[in-house]
Amino acid sequence: MSGVAFEAQRAALADVVAIPVTPFAEDGTVDRPAHRALLRRLVDGGITTLTPNGNTGEFYTLTPEERRLVTELTVDEVGDRSVILVGVGHDVPTAVAAARHARDSGAAMVMVHQPIHPYVSEGGWVDYHRAIAEAVPELGVVPYIRNASLSGLRLAELADVCPNVIGVKYAVPDAARFAAFARDAGLERFVWVAGLAEPYAPSYFSAGATGFTSGLVNVAPAVSLNMIEALRSGDFPGAMKVWEQIRRFEELRGANASANNVTVVKEALASLGLCRRDVRPPSRALPEDERAEVAAIAAGWSI
Repeated sequence: MSGVAFEAQRAALADVVAIPVTPFAEDGTVDRPAHRALLRRLVDGGITTLTPNGNTGEFYTLTPEERRLVTELTVDEVGDRSVILVGVGHDVPTAVAAARHARDSGAAMVMVHQPIHPYVSEGGWVDYHRAIAEAVPELGVVPYIRNASLSGLRLAELADVCPNVIGVKYAVPDAARFAAFARDAGLERFVWVAGLAEPYAPSYFSAGATGFTSGLVNVAPAVSLNMIEALRSGDFPGAMKVWEQIRRFEELRGANASANNVTVVKEALASLGLCRRDVRPPSRALPEDERAEVAAIAAGWSI
């Protein structure tokens, strides 16, 4: 399939790429009504690109059946009003099965989580992503890169054999490294998504990113949209005003090696009455004394 055929998918990546939470019911199962309501709230709020089974969705705590459920719920509820980028990963057969399920469910793209393996060679990284991309040539494929040692030339090598690799979620916390990686891989060849959300979006946009991922968007879609509108127009001071507005929230999420990354988002949603605060181990709900600060931040945004 030619690159032109992926035009809609490429456009969808150059935007706020929402990573929806997966709300849990009191019995610990996926809360389907709350999940549907949160998805509608995102799309009603102007968000049109969604990644079910991302890290903010607690991908690694979900069973294979739950991951399929989350994909199906998302496509069923908002698939006609958004572009769905499904997170896949784990071993190659599991990732390939999930990618095919995403395709069969009606998703347009898959995001491939970084390989979770203690020994990742650069050539093996290419092989892993190639196996998944070749299994679903109809879908756009977006590698999620958190490996600071990976070379941009390896991404170019992957795309040479898999033309459906059209975008990159780059999540190494180093703007200079991102700038070099993107240019080594081919700045114009891929859509570059700042994979560390709003705190890194301004610096990554200055180096060539045109989209960013967001977990905060679950709480306040308008805030995320304000930032991307400023960045698109080259208004970096305006974008940094939004950055200041979200700084404390994101600092709470990022503290202690991002221990409460999802916890803080769900706490904010719980304070707004939108879902339960429950997260699964190895994450943990916020202690009582920290909940008020999150609730105050969420209440302060124009939601």
